[in-house]
Amino acid sequence: MFKKLHNNESGITALETAIILIAFIVVASVFAFTILSAGTFSTERGKEAVYSGLGEVQSSMEVKGSIIATAAVTGTTTAAMDTLVFTVGNVVGGEPLDLNTTTPVMTVNYVDDGQFINDVPWTTNWIVSNDGDELLDKGELVEITVQLDGNLTDDLGINTEFSIEMKPPKGAALNVQRTTPPYFDAVIDLK
Repeated sequence: MFKKLHNNESGITALETAIILIAFIVVASVFAFTILSAGTFSTERGKEAVYSGLGEVQSSMEVKGSIIATAAVTGTTTAAMDTLVFTVGNVVGGEPLDLNTTTPVMTVNYVDDGQFINDVPWTTNWIVSNDGDELLDKGELVEITVQLDGNLTDDLGINTEFSIEMKPPKGAALNVQRTTPPYFDAVIDLK
């Protein structure tokens, strides 16, 4: 009886075990390659998003100094605010911004409680180290004059909160919010 038990020695041979083991390794390798490829692709997309975000932030500008308003003052009465003048520069490490006023790519918008005016006329006066082009580069300062008189539906009067927004084609918009004083002088520092 014991002899019959040992006569039928069927089972898995070493060759069959090796084939199964190799099949598992091949399948695991294919899955590992797929996961690593997806991870690399995802990492590249993440890196692109970060660099794109940095590009948007780096091409921003900021107000340097005061915002000066001029008003038409006749005697003791004031008609309205005529212009807003402020100086802008590139933020540290920012990309150059196109401030061409002949064929502008940047728009200036005006907003207050009763109106929104898109594309208000504006001009530039380069005051610090202009290299001859219309790009606001690192170290350059430009004076922006926004013409309000005749371009608003309702004149900008006393005690009015308003906002001027400069939108470049790339990068963050510059938003300047101020409130007009209770009386106007010919020249007003809106701090």
